[in-house]
Amino acid sequence: MSTPSEALPSAPPTALREIDDLPHPPGLPWIGNTLQIDKPHVHQQVEGWARRYGDFFTISIGGHRLLVIADHKAMGAVLRDRPEGFRRTPRFASIAREIGLGGGVFGAEGEVWKRQRRMVMAGFDPRHLRAYFASLVRCCDRLEGRWKKAAAADAAIDLQADLMRFTVDAISGLAFGADVNTLESDDDIIQRHLDKIFPAMFRRLFAPFPTWRWYRTRADRALDASVLKVNAAIDGFVAAARQRLDADPARRAAPANLLEAMIVAADDPGSGITDDEVSGNVMTMLLAGEDTTANTLAWAIWLLFTHPDALARARSEIDALGEPATWTHERLAAMHWLEACANETMRIKPVAPSLTLQCLRDTTVADIRVPADTLVFLAMRSDSLREAYFERAAAFAPERWLDPASGPDATSASRVSMPFGAGPRVCPGRHLAMLEMKMALATLIGRFEIEKVGTPGGGEPDERMSFAMGPSGLTMRLKPRRR
Repeated sequence: MSTPSEALPSAPPTALREIDDLPHPPGLPWIGNTLQIDKPHVHQQVEGWARRYGDFFTISIGGHRLLVIADHKAMGAVLRDRPEGFRRTPRFASIAREIGLGGGVFGAEGEVWKRQRRMVMAGFDPRHLRAYFASLVRCCDRLEGRWKKAAAADAAIDLQADLMRFTVDAISGLAFGADVNTLESDDDIIQRHLDKIFPAMFRRLFAPFPTWRWYRTRADRALDASVLKVNAAIDGFVAAARQRLDADPARRAAPANLLEAMIVAADDPGSGITDDEVSGNVMTMLLAGEDTTANTLAWAIWLLFTHPDALARARSEIDALGEPATWTHERLAAMHWLEACANETMRIKPVAPSLTLQCLRDTTVADIRVPADTLVFLAMRSDSLREAYFERAAAFAPERWLDPASGPDATSASRVSMPFGAGPRVCPGRHLAMLEMKMALATLIGRFEIEKVGTPGGGEPDERMSFAMGPSGLTMRLKPRRR
């Protein structure tokens, strides 16, 4: 276990600053900055304050003072000091429990998190991704079929909705061995219910009062119904996995997917894994796998469409890949330009541009004394958009991830841009997310001409936080590509 001095950079004691001495945006008595917060754009608002007040300042929301950190080195040190030094806030945990999200690795802390993390990481082992590759290709075939129908009808495609169908299908197959096939269905699909959960959680996290505990609005009742639907689907996944394990006991020695591995672990009397943790991790994988990857893909498609040279270079690389039937995991891994486009998208438009944690013990961050229980707001994107770290920081320039002469190389850039987090709690599904992004982009760019990607008003898409940060109202029109 690391000590505070090992985990976080500190200055000599005489140089330490106190949180009370830090600058802060002016607010109102008692409520501080609460009424100033623009919830859908809170990340941009805090980034603007960082440009005015510096890398370390405070804000006050709902009676709580938060230390804001906009320096990537300090943020990296905080993230490396999890779970011993920092954790998600108790408010996050209580709201997740109220909604019914169970005990998944995303919200777990301490020893519970360590136990679950080992199990989940094993499920996302690259060997499992290779074994599942053919099923991912089938998901891409279904995505292509859905978009062919839209192109034939000259219909506008709700970009995020279709991409969320794709990511739900992908994670369900890999993690649960379930072929839910939302891409070819317009029935009461699970994705429609998943879409309600993260936005509701985000609203409640920023709500000044927990009104849902006293009065259930129509939206609250709709959320309850959706959670019931999702949990019923999860019960079905678990029952089907247990049936497979019972029918073929040899699978217990070599589980074929994450859910089977979790069930085997839960059935071991000494594992400590509970049925609630199994169900909670299924929910976690569905939610995280759907929302974050789909929004990143939507941003990538918009950025490529608005940068024709980058799009043309991506198309050349994709054409060399050949027909989907010939795709392999290794050939996708060698698509360096497409990966650079994804990395550049995540630098400019990270779906997690901020993170709020609670300090668990007295420590220091940079030269600031941080008492236990302090809430810390990490402005994760701030340094990624600064000229000090990226030349032409506001520009979409994927080549910066390939050519060290044009900017930081991928290794140094990744220490500034942290779209998957950092430290022990780095996203376990990051390799799957990158593979999904490459495959979806290869399907789109290789099979279609993109006629238009845009918003109803025709301007740049609005960045809107709804737990994850996504583009607002993007639609796409396609026509089949002739070669």
